[in-house]
Amino acid sequence: MKISPDEDVKIVIAGGKQKADFLINMLLDKGFEPVVINEDSAQCEYLAKKYRIPVIWGNPAKLYTLYDANIEGSDIMIALHYGDADNLAICQAAEKLFGIKKTVAVVSNPKNVEVFRKLGVKTVISATYTVSNIIEQASIVGNIVNTLPIEDDKVVITRLLIDENSPVIGMQIKDIPLPENVIISCIIRQTGITVPNGQTVITKDDKLMIISDPSLQRKVLEIMTGSRKKSEA
Repeated sequence: MKISPDEDVKIVIAGGKQKADFLINMLLDKGFEPVVINEDSAQCEYLAKKYRIPVIWGNPAKLYTLYDANIEGSDIMIALHYGDADNLAICQAAEKLFGIKKTVAVVSNPKNVEVFRKLGVKTVISATYTVSNIIEQASIVGNIVNTLPIEDDKVVITRLLIDENSPVIGMQIKDIPLPENVIISCIIRQTGITVPNGQTVITKDDKLMIISDPSLQRKVLEIMTGSRKKSEA
């Protein structure tokens, strides 16, 4: 489901610290203004001061907090609380009691993905390979444009901008020491989209669509950007 700020979509973010901070910033950049519920008073003060958005202090896993937050009529609930069971409770309450049809839960245990879906949560994200990794990578590699987990986190697609510091500039794809089963599926350039082959040469400002196993994503980024060398320098 694609959404745009023009649709006046109301988004609630329940819980979370670093993940919530990252997500709020991303949503504001796209023109949304989320409502935040968080039980950490210091975090509430920090988020309200940084983003100047509605922030409610309270445990989002408690019904009285959700009622006090006046979330009825919202469109999306994103549960980032530290406990998987709490995130399930938040999403179920959001749908059954507050009429929020689109629910998103982050889980720490990947085994809970299918369980949550069977219990009615519309979108379940395993924090093991997605949100936490995105935040970590964004702090290390500044030229990630976007990253998207698919197939229940079995595959991740990374859109990566090649800047002037990349060690692979001028290299043919066949000479880049990428792990097996990592595919550069296409290259976006000013001249258009290129479907590369082994002889394709990487150039500055290329945007690469890279398909990989989530466990290999960090290694791929280190190879393509030289981020490990930068951090060790």
